[in-house]
Amino acid sequence: MSDEWKASAPADKPEDKSWKLLEKAVLAGVQEQRRARRWGIFFKSLTFVYLFVVLVLFSPVFDLQKSAARSQEHTALVEVRGMIVDTEAASADNIVTSLRKAFEDPKTKGVVLRINSPGGSPVQSGYIYDEIRRLREAHKDIKAYAVITDLGASGAYYIASAADEIYADKASLVGSIGVTAASFGFVDAMTKLGVERRVYTSGEHKAFLDPFQPQKPAETEFWQSVLETTHQQFIESVKKGRGDRLKVADHPELFSGLVWSGEQALKLGLVDKLGSASFVAREVIGAKEIVDYTVQETPFDRFAKKFGSSVAERLALWMGFQGPALR
Repeated sequence: MSDEWKASAPADKPEDKSWKLLEKAVLAGVQEQRRARRWGIFFKSLTFVYLFVVLVLFSPVFDLQKSAARSQEHTALVEVRGMIVDTEAASADNIVTSLRKAFEDPKTKGVVLRINSPGGSPVQSGYIYDEIRRLREAHKDIKAYAVITDLGASGAYYIASAADEIYADKASLVGSIGVTAASFGFVDAMTKLGVERRVYTSGEHKAFLDPFQPQKPAETEFWQSVLETTHQQFIESVKKGRGDRLKVADHPELFSGLVWSGEQALKLGLVDKLGSASFVAREVIGAKEIVDYTVQETPFDRFAKKFGSSVAERLALWMGFQGPALR
């Protein structure tokens, strides 16, 4: 094309440029809408798949295998795992509910409490202990066996002592029959920092466990008596559950809070035999099929518990007083 023709060629009109810009803008808008629509479909599909999986996991249809096992004679399993407190999986409500379902199933031939716990609340442990004894009395044809895996200490052993027999591994840790209550003392630290503590009470001893005030001998003695009373309740329950199997006469240290291996515990009468849950189901109960009756928390329940307690409450418990605990 010659330079003369280029010079003589008419330039694009302003209206043409405007239409081209408008056309580009419209096309860009259409492409953006298509892209947004694709992402919308993707996320909607992802949400649908997630909800479908959740429904399948928690649907009774997903429980067909367990239902089939329950149609024949079986060993009922109840897990006691972790701290025994009312806000955890091993709370009295959860364990008692599981035990009742296990004992009341007509196909249950025996019940195994598989324990792996350092203990916890004496109240929660006591509730479970009492319920085990009640259920054993109500269902005399069904025996309860406690099987300690890694750890069965303090409140966990309290529970185990209610069973007909206790089994453990040779390396399990068993015992710790004692009571503890712990807090911190910040009196000297506050003095060094120049912080003044102001407490207003309407009772003479209302603040007797305040970690920011000096301890008083009379109040310390009183609190020790509370712990001794709880410890004695623990001892009496264990003696009632274990009876003459405990070698107390030759080993008074049984109730000192010490912990022993499973092999040592066998010689002391703390456990009856060595064995696992599957061994007890197969060789002792005679029903190798094991059905888990443990109350299972949903993901939502676990999420709620994680965020249900305030940070301030946790911090207060950590810095100050914590009630009696069997651990």
